[in-house]
Amino acid sequence: MTFANSKPESRFDRGVNTVLVGLSSNILLAAIKIFTGIFGNSYALVADGIESTLDIFSSAVVLGGIKISSLPADENHPYGHGKAESLAAMSVSLILLMAGIGIAVKSALDIMRPHHTPAFFTLIVLIVVIIVKEILFKLLYSVGKSVNSLSLETEAWHHRSDALTSIAAFIGISIAIIGGKGYESADDWAALAASGIIIYNGMNMLKLAVREIMDHAPDPETETTIRSIAAAVQGVAAIEKCRVRKSGLNLFVDIHVEVDSHLPVLDAHLIGHNVKDALMGASLGIADVLVHIEPAGHPY
Repeated sequence: MTFANSKPESRFDRGVNTVLVGLSSNILLAAIKIFTGIFGNSYALVADGIESTLDIFSSAVVLGGIKISSLPADENHPYGHGKAESLAAMSVSLILLMAGIGIAVKSALDIMRPHHTPAFFTLIVLIVVIIVKEILFKLLYSVGKSVNSLSLETEAWHHRSDALTSIAAFIGISIAIIGGKGYESADDWAALAASGIIIYNGMNMLKLAVREIMDHAPDPETETTIRSIAAAVQGVAAIEKCRVRKSGLNLFVDIHVEVDSHLPVLDAHLIGHNVKDALMGASLGIADVLVHIEPAGHPY
């Protein structure tokens, strides 16, 4: 798991700005695909454009999730609003699944309905769409990893799925144009194959979102780093337990620290504060640390 070496506010701003770039691109691409599909006689491109309108909604969901997750803790949400980010990721993965199923059904129906061969210029538009979508995938995935945002990573895979759909449409339209009469449904067969990949990606991202909502532990490397930082604090004899959970862009840590059993309460308390300060200042994206002091060498 990767965390940015920056403050939460800057990570939040970076996430929001990246989603806004994707949202603007989705609006423009959806209009271009629908317009080109209608005038270029490509049913696959029109369907792709309609499916892209879902991207606008999913980008708005991700944007809302990130903004809500950044709200400070209050009386009703003492641990903050971080789970809103996980819920946004779950919503986008469900949208991805529905889009994949919708494309599969539409493709199967179009295969049974004869239609005209698409125009050549639809291929040029598809090339542009594929390039833009792949750029958006790399941008959102990179930022999602750097700010530890599952919803951004999920949205990135949505862009990759769109690129795959467009690649399928490109292959199908090319076959239809080259093959001529009798090959008109080639783009529909290609889109049907791409829908399977989209559904597969949606299932994977849904699984990750559910794991995060269920407070699944982060990767072992993160816990090892936290244990090492805490163990290096002066006065710490050992680390007994360490529990880490992710909420939004941040982590919450519960850690049991062993200290000399003969230390005065005030000294042991000070060591606990030093452990918390060390972890909070380690640029790991930690929102809060709960330190429990244990007497070293005693089975309590």
